[in-house]
Amino acid sequence: MDIKILNTSYSTITLPNSFKVKKQDPNLIIKQGIYIYFLLLILEGALRKWFLPGLSGPLLIIRDPVAIWLVYITWRRGILKANIYLSVIVVIGFVSIFTTLLLGHGNLIVTLFGARVLLFHFPIIFVIGKVFNREDLIKVGKIALWISIPMTVLLALQFYSPQTAWVNRGVGGDMKGAGYTGALGYSRPPGTFSFTTGVTMFYSLLAPYIFYFWLYPKNVNRLLLIASTLALLGAIPFSISRGLFFQVLLTAIFTILATFRKPQYIGKLILVLITVFIAFLVLSQTNVFQKSIEAFTTRLTTASKDEGGVKGTLVRRQIGGLLLALVGAPDFNPPFFGYGIGMGTNVGGQLLGGGSGKLYLIAEGEWERTIGEIGYLFGLTVIFIRLGFTLKLFIGSYKRLAAGDLLPWLLLSYAILEVSQGNWAQPTSLGFSVFDGGLVLASLNPSSIKKAVRYRAINSEALA
Repeated sequence: MDIKILNTSYSTITLPNSFKVKKQDPNLIIKQGIYIYFLLLILEGALRKWFLPGLSGPLLIIRDPVAIWLVYITWRRGILKANIYLSVIVVIGFVSIFTTLLLGHGNLIVTLFGARVLLFHFPIIFVIGKVFNREDLIKVGKIALWISIPMTVLLALQFYSPQTAWVNRGVGGDMKGAGYTGALGYSRPPGTFSFTTGVTMFYSLLAPYIFYFWLYPKNVNRLLLIASTLALLGAIPFSISRGLFFQVLLTAIFTILATFRKPQYIGKLILVLITVFIAFLVLSQTNVFQKSIEAFTTRLTTASKDEGGVKGTLVRRQIGGLLLALVGAPDFNPPFFGYGIGMGTNVGGQLLGGGSGKLYLIAEGEWERTIGEIGYLFGLTVIFIRLGFTLKLFIGSYKRLAAGDLLPWLLLSYAILEVSQGNWAQPTSLGFSVFDGGLVLASLNPSSIKKAVRYRAINSEALA
């Protein structure tokens, strides 16, 4: 559409669209900070293992300055506003600092390391939710697609290389390697992350975008989408991770449930599933993937016998661990204000463990760790805040699904577990929990909903 400017002589001057000056996004610098937060989440382990191993300790909190700056600048601009979730968490964070120093373990470094989770990282969810729009959400998905291809290549190199190889070096340049016990003598590769769980989390975030882009193919380059889909399929056996397998399965279930609300997607979904199945069969016949598939299926079979398959992974490990935190184990009886915030983190385990190297001074489970650190009153409050916020995301995503917008629903397939009970004691898990929660919240804000209508119109031909 042309712009017409009326001059003093009542004649008109017509300016072509190419001369329009696009209004600069007032939140551009904040968005750039969020992208930096995401890229540091992906590259933190690489810096600590390969490029700056001598600074592996300080680099553990490399995203903290970015998080603090994002919280400060959005608060100063009036973008980050108080709400029940944010206010309660921040108050508990501040109070826990004093109770920990006065009544808990008393270590200032451990206290600040634990409190930063509530004071600076949790608010990032709402920062992302406020400033990101639909275009930003799509951009994040495309970035994840591009990253997945070299990431899977790296996983393959790590899978077939000995733990003494450079690609398998551990944090601080540890020559023992960063791999974790897998199956058939192969270790679970960590990719660019400090630990193997980072691989599971990254591809769990990637999976919703891959399903979304297959249903909305005009939002992305088709060759990139195919390559990234193959990368995801290859990453599952290379990672030897049951968690990743079940998470991708969960995202597929969410996608199938979406077709019940919008039957026009059924045809495309069936085509996608058939294509993925054929691609997996082709990959399974190649020499590169045969060993990894064999190791993965062995791990899956062995663990299923020991823990009961899906029942053991999702029910016993997830739900059972959460209930254990609520009812308490026989020897789990923390003080009213807990043992002190930060004590259940990896840093707390190293600094307070007396050099024993014990990482879990309280508990490995997230809810039990939370209650152990700050007591039942504050701990249960944090747990209910996380559950309440997850319920808010669920209701909002379901409403958008009913309106024909699939992206919030698909992103929720990962966030529903990670936001509610993801391990905030571990920096990588914390980062993905915060980032994905922010993405879902951003997909529900008014600007994203308005642009979602335009994206569906663009893809109407693909759904015809």
